[in-house]
Amino acid sequence: MVKIKSDGSNLSLEELKKFEQKNDISLSSEYEEFLLQYNGGYPDKSIFKIKGNEEEYESVLNVFYGIGDMYDNLQKNIDFSDELLEVGFLPIADDPGGNQICIGISEKHYGKIYFWEHELGNENELENLFYVSDSFINFLNSLHD
Repeated sequence: MVKIKSDGSNLSLEELKKFEQKNDISLSSEYEEFLLQYNGGYPDKSIFKIKGNEEEYESVLNVFYGIGDMYDNLQKNIDFSDELLEVGFLPIADDPGGNQICIGISEKHYGKIYFWEHELGNENELENLFYVSDSFINFLNSLHD
C-alpha cells in the first residue's frame, strides 16, 4: 500500500462539499475519502503505467493536490486547466513535466483515472487524455517504485 506524506491542512467534510458546490462537480467517494484523510501530498511510491495510443509507458506522480491554503492547490490547478473541467476531467495531481493526472467527473468517465499529456498540442483535449485506471483506489494501489 502506498503511504502519503501530506503537508496539507486537515480538510473537513463541509469544506469539501463547498469545494464541490463552487466548482459544480461531484467527486467519487474514494477520492473524497482520500482528500479527507490526506488532503493531497506526496506518495512514497510514484511510478504508474499509462495506456497510450499504441503502447504502454510509465510516468512519475509528483504530488497530489489538496484543498485550501497550500502551494499544490486543487482550485488553482482547476483554474489553470479549466479546459479539462469543461470536457469532464478534474486534474488531481501532476508529473514532473507538468502533465496532469485527472479523475473523470462526467458520467461516461466517472471515477476513472486518466493522464493528460499537455505537450501533444491537440486542439481536442480528449485526444491528449490516456487511460490509467478504472478507479482512484486501484490507481493508488498500482503506484510502485
